[in-house]
Amino acid sequence: MSAASALRRLPDPARIDARLGAEAALRQVHPSQVHPSQVHPSQVHPSQAHPGSLPGSAAVAAERRRGRGAVSNASGRFEPVARVAFDDGWESLEALPPFATTVTTDTARKVITRNESPDISFDRSINPYRGCEHGCVYCFARPTHAYLGLSPGLDFESKLFMKPDAPELLERELAAKGYVPKTIAIGTNTDPYQPIERKTGLMRRLLEVLEKAGHPVGIVTKSDLILRDLDILSRMAERKLVRVALSVTTLDAKLSRLMEPRAPTPARR
Repeated sequence: MSAASALRRLPDPARIDARLGAEAALRQVHPSQVHPSQVHPSQVHPSQAHPGSLPGSAAVAAERRRGRGAVSNASGRFEPVARVAFDDGWESLEALPPFATTVTTDTARKVITRNESPDISFDRSINPYRGCEHGCVYCFARPTHAYLGLSPGLDFESKLFMKPDAPELLERELAAKGYVPKTIAIGTNTDPYQPIERKTGLMRRLLEVLEKAGHPVGIVTKSDLILRDLDILSRMAERKLVRVALSVTTLDAKLSRLMEPRAPTPARR
């Protein structure tokens, strides 16, 4: 009986053991073909790996992007093909490249989004950005990045989109014939005061349009950057045109850094 025939007649566990033995023998004959992983299993904390997972998967799980909320970048749910990185132990794990934030121009014809849901307290909103660099692990808006063919994981907090013409579009929509003013909610699907707002000033320009038009607005944020626009907000508040909600998830700075890695600390809020 040939070796191949003998293997076929063995039960599955025995066949697996036999193959592992053959592979071990091959490694002894050709040691140069073996590339040990740079991440030794002893460096992986037990809580980071499932008890039944392989050393390779544990090593991959240990590679986390510093300063990011998501620990994976799974394909969007509408994508026909999904790619998953997995270290099988045969090749060394390469160091993860720096993860930079990119900003893409989002060309829109309108900036006011409307809804007719009876469960929401507002019927119109503005999101000057798509995605959010705060990287909150619990963010309900993450799945919306799938509509762009991107991941709700790391893509959501690193591949951002901005609407540079939002103030001009807003001014045009407010001046449209038949428009009836009602509170516009800003910060429903993204934080308007996320880090890139420091450079773009997009939210401030929107507030300038709303103040000029005497239009009411409600703002939700977790950033102290809103203090930059205190001059406009104060004037609007005197006319009872603005309400601001500042969310504080926890007062524990360490816990906040885990859940909201790029949001301002609780003390600053």
